Amino acid sequence: MRTRITAAALVAAGLLATLTACGSSDDSDGKPTPTVTATATRTVDSAAARQGCVDAWADTISNRPSDFDPDTDTDPEPAECKGLPEDDWTDRYMEGLHASNQRGIDALQDRIDEASEAAQQP
Repeated sequence: MRTRITAAALVAAGLLATLTACGSSDDSDGKPTPTVTATATRTVDSAAARQGCVDAWADTISNRPSDFDPDTDTDPEPAECKGLPEDDWTDRYMEGLHASNQRGIDALQDRIDEASEAAQQP
């Protein structure tokens, strides 16, 4: 859907540019009327969008129920990742999986460190 909207916006901008280039009207005092040209701009930083999708996947994966079976269950797709091409979707999912695993490793290391410190206390 996002592709259709973008394509429609580009077609509209191209049509407006074509009509603008074809001429401008004169007002009653003989001066030409200024024309307006529309250009499409991206408002979302692609790196931030990518990281948002990866973080959303990491959160989704980290919050799986305890009875989750990766062989038969599926993770719900985060809203931040909707509409990605399949290759990008897979990359973001795998990056999110890696981030979720790293969070688990870090949390486990924190517990090990705390237990080690507690064991050394007199």
